[in-house]
Amino acid sequence: MKILVIGGGISGERDVSLRSAQSVFDAISDDHEKELYDWDGSTEWLEQNLKNFDVVLPILHGEGGEDGQIQKILEAQNAKYLGADSTASQICIDKEKTQEALRNKNILVPKYEALSYQQYIESSIAQGRHVVKPINGGSSLHTFIDVRLNDPRAAQIKQAFEMHGSMMVEEFIAGVEVTVPVLEGKILPLIEIIPPEGGFFDYDNKYNGLTQELCPSPNVSQDLQEKSQEVAALVHDVLGCRHLSRVDMIIDSKGQIYTLEINTMPGMTNQSLFPKSANQIGMSMQDLVEYLIGLVGRS
Repeated sequence: MKILVIGGGISGERDVSLRSAQSVFDAISDDHEKELYDWDGSTEWLEQNLKNFDVVLPILHGEGGEDGQIQKILEAQNAKYLGADSTASQICIDKEKTQEALRNKNILVPKYEALSYQQYIESSIAQGRHVVKPINGGSSLHTFIDVRLNDPRAAQIKQAFEMHGSMMVEEFIAGVEVTVPVLEGKILPLIEIIPPEGGFFDYDNKYNGLTQELCPSPNVSQDLQEKSQEVAALVHDVLGCRHLSRVDMIIDSKGQIYTLEINTMPGMTNQSLFPKSANQIGMSMQDLVEYLIGLVGRS
């Protein structure tokens, strides 16, 4: 089988994508022919060469990679590829559309509004503890967690609104932050996320090595772990995802599970959460990549 791994891309997560793609590429068995392609957003090379590959693994994050762009290019060439199709990707990258789809299926999500800056400062949600984040995008860039009245980050928040035009504003849910990887045909364990004291799982704490990522979780009951896995699988299906995803959640003090967002192409570096969870059920990185190749081959 001849396999193409695509990394890089055009988003602010390009460096993470390159590391993820290299990790996946290195894990592909020598039984396969393989090639690694650093994608710059253009279509020419792909249009000329996709026909030479049996399976494509687009290990791309954020803009270009999880928003339907690369998926449309692959679909136009009838390529068999890993991950959500272009339609599902366009929904999942959009936090407002994601939450609307989940709420319509009675899946618990925080109260939210998509607002301009003027609407934001007049919003009832903004009067209490809340979260401000871009409607589109990933990796927690320009995300502000547990914002309060007279917040010291007010100038940065205004600047983010100016950059994005409108932003997602959600009520802040206090509780245990978890993420649940979804791998079709398998049940992967939940990962508990503990940012450094006084901090949150924002962009800095996602990549600075100070956040604890505990798998198995010592602080979430087995019952709640299983319920979280069920909710994650449901979210994956409701949003039309395929093969794999990772669902971010908060479990509050009453045991209510709030879905925050979904990642349709989770990180795949040796530090990433998805491989870490798979390892807990005995899947090495090589096992995981071979399994993913099999999912694409059967789809």
